This record gives sequence, structure tokens and C-alpha cells, in this order.
Amino acid sequence: MAVALWKSLLQTTKSRLFLQRGVSLYNSAHGFEEEEIKKKLQQFGGGSINLSKEDNGIGVLTLNNPKLMNAFTGTMMLELQERVTELENWKDGKGLIIHGAENTFCSGSDLNAVRAMSSPQASLLLCSGYKNPLCLSLLCRLPLISVALVQGKALGGGAEFTTACDFRLMTPGSEIRFVHKQMGLVPGWGGAARLVQIVGSGAALMLLSGALKVDPERAVYLGLAEETLPSSDETRSLEEAQAWLNQYTKGPGEVIQAVKKVITAGRELQLEAALRAEKDIFGTVWGGPANLHAVAQSTKYK
Repeated sequence: MAVALWKSLLQTTKSRLFLQRGVSLYNSAHGFEEEEIKKKLQQFGGGSINLSKEDNGIGVLTLNNPKLMNAFTGTMMLELQERVTELENWKDGKGLIIHGAENTFCSGSDLNAVRAMSSPQASLLLCSGYKNPLCLSLLCRLPLISVALVQGKALGGGAEFTTACDFRLMTPGSEIRFVHKQMGLVPGWGGAARLVQIVGSGAALMLLSGALKVDPERAVYLGLAEETLPSSDETRSLEEAQAWLNQYTKGPGEVIQAVKKVITAGRELQLEAALRAEKDIFGTVWGGPANLHAVAQSTKYK
């Protein structure tokens, strides 16, 4: 009886924490302090993470390091953490599109940083739970409907980055490729676990062990991408992605965010905890402005 009560209390606590901040389930830094991680990453500069927030509640996050195919430098990792925190606190936000500058999505990590952090101890620093900017769990748990717009190549860590979004759209001629095996590695930013959730264990095993090039047609077939957009032009394809996302972000921001939260709870929590989280999230919108307006309109037209 005591064990059952303890388990129930633990799951309730998890669901409450989940609601408060899309809480990370990986809350250990493996002995590394956050400031130590930041100091190490700050040594490798260049590039930027740009964020624009539109009045319609759609944000656009741009990976901007075109000289290196938008590879992540250390400072870009830190900037990503800042942008994700900003998006967590965006009360009017409903959706997010992530893309790379100059028609390339992302080629993973800057090799200069990788070479300098090639020891086993440093690898822990790069994969140290939620405090690591590129352990992408916090991005997954944003209360926004997110889309990765894959233009050009999404390689290695860039391929992992696409799995942290709710949906993936690809442009003609683009590709997603998990090249980790060719580097003597496996994914370390959560990409393997998320890939299994998206395409299943068999397809994920083939993509990782074969380092297979996934073009738009194959991605749609596997369920890795939702659609191939008509245009490969950078500006036009971004407009097409915005139009695609608009069909899922119509309505009040608080309702869209609540929808995303219940889906995330269902995906990441055990059933009983997910049910409790759903009940709590329901309570945040029940009797709210959108609910009352909808009830009034329904009554009016009967």
C-alpha cells in the first residue's frame, strides 16, 4: 500500500511540474554545473539564432551560420537556449517555424567545437540533460505547434533537430540524413529516441545504421515528413510553410497552447499522470474567454 501511494504521489508531482514549465525529465547535469557548460561553449563563437514573432502568433526561428551550412557553434547553442526560454514565455504564441538561412537547414555541430570536446568527459558536457541547450527536450515541450522547414540538407545534429519539432515539411531537392555512424557516433541530442517515436523502431534502425539519405518522397512515405512543399525558393517556401501551419493555429492562443500541452503530456507521461495533467490543463481553459464565447455563439444560433 505504501509503495502504491508513493508511486501515485510521484506521478502527481511529475504532472504538476510538467504543467508549470514543460518540465524536463532529464534534470541531472552529470556533475557539470551550468556555468561550466556555458564557459566551454562560449569559446566557440560565430553564427546566430534569430527569432521573429508575428502578430498572428507564429514565430520564425532562423539558424544563421551559412558559411558552415548553419552548423551550431557554441554561442549558437547558448542563443538557442535563450530563444527557447523567450518562446516559453510568449503568451500570444501559437506556432513556430524553424528553418536555416540561405536555403540550408543545418549540418549539425561546428567541427572545431567537436574536435575540442572529443573526450568522454566533454561528451557528457554536450549531452548533460536539460541544461544542455541542444538536448532539445525543452524545444519539444514548448506550448507551440512547431514545424521544421527542411530546405537543402539536414545532416547529423541537424537531422536530430528536425525530430524536436511536431511536424516536418520538406522542399524539393532537400534531404534529411542521420550521418552519425559515418562519424563513429550515435545521436546524442535525443534524435534517436524521437526518431523511434516518429517512424517506429524498424525504420529508425535502418535510417541510423545505413546513414540513409532521406529525400522528400521517402520522408513522406516513412512518416518522417508531412508534405513536400511546391517551391524550393527560400522566401516562397517559408510563406508556404506559414500557410500550412495556419490551418492548425486558428483560434485563441491559450487554446492552441493547451492543445499542445495535452498532447505533450500524453506522449511523455505515464497514463495516469497524463490523465491528471490533461484534467489540470482542461481546467485552465474551462470557463475562459474562448470557452464562454463559443458557448454563447452556440446558444445564439440554436
